[in-house]
Amino acid sequence: MEFPSSAPTVGIEWEVALVDPETRDLVPRAPELVDALDERFPGHRVTREFLANTVEMVTGVHQTIPDAVEDLREQLTQILAVADDLGVNVFSAGTHPFAHWGDQILSEKSSYQEIIQRTQYWGRQMLIWGIHVHVGVGGRDRVWPIINAVMTQYPHVLALSASSPAWEGLDTGYASNRTLLYQQLPTAGMPYQFADWDEWEAFNEDMDRSGVINHTGSMHFDVRPSKYGTVEVRFADATMDIREVGAISAFIHCLVVYYEREWEAGRELPTLQHWHVAENKWRAARYGLEALIITDRDTTERWVTQDISDWLDVLAPIAEEFGCAEALQDVRRIMERGGDYALQRAAAREAGAALEPGTRTRGDVGAEEGFTQPESWIAAVDLTVDTLRESVR
Repeated sequence: MEFPSSAPTVGIEWEVALVDPETRDLVPRAPELVDALDERFPGHRVTREFLANTVEMVTGVHQTIPDAVEDLREQLTQILAVADDLGVNVFSAGTHPFAHWGDQILSEKSSYQEIIQRTQYWGRQMLIWGIHVHVGVGGRDRVWPIINAVMTQYPHVLALSASSPAWEGLDTGYASNRTLLYQQLPTAGMPYQFADWDEWEAFNEDMDRSGVINHTGSMHFDVRPSKYGTVEVRFADATMDIREVGAISAFIHCLVVYYEREWEAGRELPTLQHWHVAENKWRAARYGLEALIITDRDTTERWVTQDISDWLDVLAPIAEEFGCAEALQDVRRIMERGGDYALQRAAAREAGAALEPGTRTRGDVGAEEGFTQPESWIAAVDLTVDTLRESVR
């Protein structure tokens, strides 16, 4: 696998979905939307995705987070304008709260068809949307030490972005149900803690020889090297607000730069036992910003918000240097306001949604209501649609 050296540039990918303004359910109109973008905004950077209800914004290569966010803002403004013409709304969260996976239409792309052919039932459930952040690094020799260090920050990023509390009309009790869904794919989930690039190359050779993958793009690790000379952080939920995208991306950008500089200074980068990384991933997915996380190899525990606050102080000088100090401080705004998952859950509860599993019994609701209440989660869809539109004004 080629890995060209890169300056610490940044690029962002952001997936959003299309919903019907009446039913609030997903609609497979992404091909129409992209065709309309082609006609109205030639040269736009919006692409089709796995499902026909989804489009993805892909920025160019930028020096700073504010420039990347402005790139996204332009694309999102274009999408919203065309969506209005088509009579659909734009939705952004980690999962749709009540859409059914079996109703969805795949995009016409051979690699997506290959995924479904191989993964069947579990692959069909990928009604999920995320944010991917690419940060350039100076060479492949430092890639895996940086990735292993970034994995110690997994719960921080996931807790800040968690935006998927419901599935098929039911409150799952998780802040990020998307996290649990996505790891069902056989090539997805946490990367192995490779010691160096040679181990990574050997792994890819094994995967290719055994037929697991036929190109490295099929390895959907939560964090991975990319052919663009970047470390790609892929596990954040899509958020409701472009300002949140900027805040989370700034945190990731500054972290990667910090760890690369530590490596260049000859200092050993932090790691956690693989089982601690897995536990942290689960805790952040379950509890979001209320997670108690493991912070070192001695199994020290802290509240994730406390640890994030300390890291914001550590990263502040880098944020100043790279022009994203304001975006990084928006991380505090997310913690003070509460995560997207909490806001969506509150909107649904106010509309009559049931409590999460484990805090209610069948007797708490009438038999005719059952356990799923998609009509209550319409309020959460409306919240995401309205928040997204307001965030670009």
